[in-house]
Amino acid sequence: MLQILDVFFTILHIAVIGFNLLGWIWEGTRSLHFYCIILTATSWFIVGIWYGFGYCFITDLQWQVKEKLGEENLPNSFIKYFADKMSGENINASLIDTLTLVLFCFAVIASVYVNFFKKRAVAN
Repeated sequence: MLQILDVFFTILHIAVIGFNLLGWIWEGTRSLHFYCIILTATSWFIVGIWYGFGYCFITDLQWQVKEKLGEENLPNSFIKYFADKMSGENINASLIDTLTLVLFCFAVIASVYVNFFKKRAVAN
């Protein structure tokens, strides 16, 4: 059961990350993307005040599962964990965090643009 939960959380993580990065592209998903970005930012920056900058409740739950499965020394970030697993390398955590933040900021700007400014430009 724990292995199934671990796979579920991995798929959920990848889906949320992918949607956060690309969901602004398609007109039909733009509103949902904006809300997903807000939820992510709230988790990272507001809840993160108490649990640490970049806090993700999905990572928290998945790390609980992974610890029960015997994994140790888990990084703070799922993205770091996944990048290390996929590359077979120990990628610098600061590099991963910086790249994550830069891409997230791009997605925020893109989402705000397509949800608020592009609509006005088309209407005028």
